[in-house]
Amino acid sequence: MASSDSANEPDALESEFVAYLDGEADAAVAQRVEAHVARDEAARRRLEGLERAWHALDALPRADVDESFTRSTVEMLALSTAAEVTRREADGLWRNRALGIAGLLVIPVAMALGYVAYAWWGPDPDRVLLENLPVVEHLDEYEPIDSIEFLRQLNDSQLLPASPPRAAEESTDGK
Repeated sequence: MASSDSANEPDALESEFVAYLDGEADAAVAQRVEAHVARDEAARRRLEGLERAWHALDALPRADVDESFTRSTVEMLALSTAAEVTRREADGLWRNRALGIAGLLVIPVAMALGYVAYAWWGPDPDRVLLENLPVVEHLDEYEPIDSIEFLRQLNDSQLLPASPPRAAEESTDGK
């Protein structure tokens, strides 16, 4: 049973085994691997299996790579990079267009919201007309008066009723 941190992480242990077999492990890693395989039979079998695979790879003939392989690999890499650059440019162009369209849509939406807000909370011009409706209905009766001052004095004297009779009431009385 292993208690080290590397035993709890199989990928880390595997990479330490590979570094150990390759001779690239520093002294601390090498000591940790040796202590681990001394305690753990399964880890020892795993390391032995990796070592056999390692030696089998060394027994395989080495492939000779000519200049055309290197050139074709570099060309494939260049084509892949060019395709990636083209794709990213296309994504950037699409993103810029989408942002432009969104920007154009924001203007009418903001205008509509402004109109709704003004209609909801703005002054009501019909209210002023309704308040002055009695005066407007009798405007022809007030036209011969030359000054506002006369109307103010008349209003202050309380000779006139609070509101003039409505045209609808006059028409029903005249029947």
